[in-house]
Amino acid sequence: MTEYTSDADQPAYIALGSNLGDREAYLRRAIAELHHHPLIRVDRCSSIYETEPVGYTEQAAFLNMAIAVTTSLSPMELLEAMLHVEQLLGRVRDVRWGPRTLDLDLLLYGEYTSNDEKLILPHPRMHERLFVLIPLLDVLHQEILPDGRSVKSLVQAADGRDGINLWKSVHWHSESGRFES
Repeated sequence: MTEYTSDADQPAYIALGSNLGDREAYLRRAIAELHHHPLIRVDRCSSIYETEPVGYTEQAAFLNMAIAVTTSLSPMELLEAMLHVEQLLGRVRDVRWGPRTLDLDLLLYGEYTSNDEKLILPHPRMHERLFVLIPLLDVLHQEILPDGRSVKSLVQAADGRDGINLWKSVHWHSESGRFES
């Protein structure tokens, strides 16, 4: 684990998913809530992908995407802000990998690594999940992860591409916090 010591702006990447209610509205609202935080700026948004559920499969399909942000929050403070947005948008944690209005996962935070019980970075299972990797490729500044792995090679090595379909292209205007489809 590298100790977090910076108060300068850092790039971070967040995965978003929803499979209850108006899935797209939950994703858009979550991004807007994060963007309106005074210490978080949403820089880029991936397209939206519809994906089959993983783990607990007896549930509706998910909409998934990823965003690139810049923040001066520490990794733990960013995680807390993300958990607040989940709670604000009605996230209930009943069933592991179960249905949810919103799921936000911190994937990467600059070059920072952590094995803390509350926050593992880079995200420990993102390399196994095409529903995370494909949207992440849309927004990454560079395609090499802090551990030296290439995201493209992880996508090529992963199984399950058939369960991921482009649902909608998204264009994010950072200055205004608006989406265009």
